[in-house]
Amino acid sequence: MEKDPIIIAIDGYSSCGKSTLAKALAKRLGYVYMDTGAMYRAVSLYIIRHNIPINHLKPKEIKEVLNQIDIQFSWNEKEEKSETYLNGENVENEIRGKEVSEKVSEVAQIKTIRERMVELQRKAGLHKGLVMDGRDIGTKVFPNAELKIFMTADHDIRAKRRYDELIAKGLDVTFEEVKENIKLRDYNDTNRKENPLTQAKDAVVLDNSYLNQEEQLDFVLKLIAER
Repeated sequence: MEKDPIIIAIDGYSSCGKSTLAKALAKRLGYVYMDTGAMYRAVSLYIIRHNIPINHLKPKEIKEVLNQIDIQFSWNEKEEKSETYLNGENVENEIRGKEVSEKVSEVAQIKTIRERMVELQRKAGLHKGLVMDGRDIGTKVFPNAELKIFMTADHDIRAKRRYDELIAKGLDVTFEEVKENIKLRDYNDTNRKENPLTQAKDAVVLDNSYLNQEEQLDFVLKLIAER
């Protein structure tokens, strides 16, 4: 670990491998990893399961819903990955499915929900030594992070990666469905009213269209060493 732990903020488009890189960095540096996307996905799953008309609720009512939601992360030693728990239930696989993917951008646009998630995320960074990925980590959650990365990749390459991931999990989807979902998420993420996806002025761009995971990790480790 670095002598002086820092906060590493990773933002970027969907299916760019933000979480994969963030987890690898956390493991290599001995840092804490917090999956912000999984937080919004867990909230989305809760809303779907309970048929909550979230866009028709008042802020006070949304807060009451959020008070019923507990999100925790646990490290699976056997599979060497972080898993998401919603009210004590392991929902890691379910939150990656098509239904949640189609709902999460809509949920993430709601101001009351974003405020609660940002509050939880900032608490996690009080002692630094943290890697966090999402859409607004370097611009909203940790604007003073010591290192900011903005990830991007070719649209078709991102769609293919996501498609392969879902097929490997046994989900019944077509490449065109995945491609359209990513296109919609890109639009929603960059056009939402609350903290849209934008590149922080001091962020380093990482286009990983043609980089493997080890090359991406080396790229960021070199940035950390330089700083």
